[in-house]
Amino acid sequence: MEYFVAPDSVVRKIWGKSDTILFIFAGASAEFALNKAVDWLYFTGKLPSDPLGRLFSTVAYARQIVFSEYHQALFAIDKIASIHQAVEQSRAAQIPDWAYRDVLFMLIDYSIRSYELLERTLTAKEKEEVFEVFYRVGARMGIRGLPTHFQMWEQMRAEHLQENLLASHFTTDLYQQYKKHLGLFRFLLLKQAQILVVPSRVNALLGLGKVPFFAPVVSCYQFLRLLKVENYLKDVILPQAYKPQIMALDKV
Repeated sequence: MEYFVAPDSVVRKIWGKSDTILFIFAGASAEFALNKAVDWLYFTGKLPSDPLGRLFSTVAYARQIVFSEYHQALFAIDKIASIHQAVEQSRAAQIPDWAYRDVLFMLIDYSIRSYELLERTLTAKEKEEVFEVFYRVGARMGIRGLPTHFQMWEQMRAEHLQENLLASHFTTDLYQQYKKHLGLFRFLLLKQAQILVVPSRVNALLGLGKVPFFAPVVSCYQFLRLLKVENYLKDVILPQAYKPQIMALDKV
């Protein structure tokens, strides 16, 4: 059977663990709030009304692509494209290509950053592998102006971080929604996780701070994983409503 992502790919290792995915989620939640095109996410009303659900749906689609048979993955990608096209038709405007690229760039960047935070440093070949998977996703969606190799992506990612991020009233509102839906304790944990994983540009715009008080918790969690009792910590920090979904993310 042919798969969109090879069974032995490092991308499956990254997206097959709930731990890594939660940090990808943390990074994306920070950057979504700053993106200059975030008004598109507000247009449907889904993001401010259910920010956790909206972000988890993005994660769910990505995981479906990573673990599906080749043609099923293409079907999932086409469905994503059709959903966005419907939103464009409703608003009678087009989502800019750079906004599409930004989402792909986030998935690449936070996949690498999260795995390296929790596991180990990726090799240049493995980073290229992460890039290549999401490049094929973007190409299938018909996104224009995509970088064609990892080094080109690094340059474009740096440019996008400088040009396409802005702290706005959407940023303030979205963080208020995060706090409302997570509760104060988990909201503070989210911000600590963001300090550990986001680029410095994102940190500076959000004013997250430089001291990651959460870092010792990560070290403690890595030790608990060795003892295979990490679920006790997850029970404390995970939102009850999403706990079954998060625990089901573990595939490897």
